[in-house]
Amino acid sequence: MMTLSSRAAAAAIVSLFLISPAFAQTTAPAATPAPAATPAPKMAPEKKAEKPRSAASLQCSKDADAKSLHGKDRKKFMSDCKKAAKEAPKT
Repeated sequence: MMTLSSRAAAAAIVSLFLISPAFAQTTAPAATPAPAATPAPKMAPEKKAEKPRSAASLQCSKDADAKSLHGKDRKKFMSDCKKAAKEAPKT
């Protein structure tokens, strides 16, 4: 059986574990002068402007959709299709 002093010691140790996060908080940063104008609200990072897709690219994409191609097969098909479309007007 635990004696009164061992219970008090156990309670003291437990309380130290529970209180320690309160002392671990960082101090507030030094006050900085307020900016002259309020900054714009932060939004999601802007994406690069997409280039308009060529007619050949759109047609190749439709053909790939019709064939239900996905992943590496679609990428290879699109590459071959675009190359063929570029070479067609030259010949």
